[in-house]
Amino acid sequence: MGTETNIKVIPFTKSKLPFGWCGNMSPFPIYYGDKQWKTTEALFQALRFAEDDQIREEIRNEPSPMGAKIRAKASVDKMTVVPMSESDLDNMRICIKLKIEQNTSLKEELLATGDAIIIEDVTNRGDKGSNCFWGAMLKDGEWVGQNKLGELWMELREQLKK
Repeated sequence: MGTETNIKVIPFTKSKLPFGWCGNMSPFPIYYGDKQWKTTEALFQALRFAEDDQIREEIRNEPSPMGAKIRAKASVDKMTVVPMSESDLDNMRICIKLKIEQNTSLKEELLATGDAIIIEDVTNRGDKGSNCFWGAMLKDGEWVGQNKLGELWMELREQLKK
């Protein structure tokens, strides 16, 4: 990602911290089809499985977003969407769009970020797994990682501006 000078960067980490609403673990319920999902994380994880797979409902019923993630990871062999693939990105795009459409205060929050770079800050979690795919780490003053979740938020912000 590199370092961009004179451009504001908005990093987000935990859901209770500033801009934590950008994270999938934040407690903003969304509807998909005729069902309510407690978080975008739960819906996102469920979308990795076939529509008729019971695992979707098991994920939806998990009490916490981390539980939903763990439940999905335990069934990785049944996933029909490859993690970090184009289809996975499309599913994430759907999830955050629904989150903004159904939680209108977040639309204003997103637009208020202006032209800032939005980054899922995974510095404290390290570069294991998909951390540096979805987010980025601060190393020696530079953001390192693909930051796909941040990119999707900025993409959605640009669409909302039009």
